[in-house]
Amino acid sequence: MFDSKLVNQLKQLEQEHRDLDEVLIQLQEKQTVNFLQIQRLKKRKLVLKDKINYLKNKIEPDIIA
Repeated sequence: MFDSKLVNQLKQLEQEHRDLDEVLIQLQEKQTVNFLQIQRLKKRKLVLKDKINYLKNKIEPDIIA
């Protein structure tokens, strides 16, 4: 059985990841783009993705038989 606290944390991280996706899309559509800001947001998105994968593996371990 998995911990509901981990599931809630996973949901929050996934939501933040989706939100960052939306922000990046909006920034890239603008004519005046701050490349440093976009780079930072993409890096944050990658960090979130790593945390999401870590939590998913804690909740549902990949069992190699």
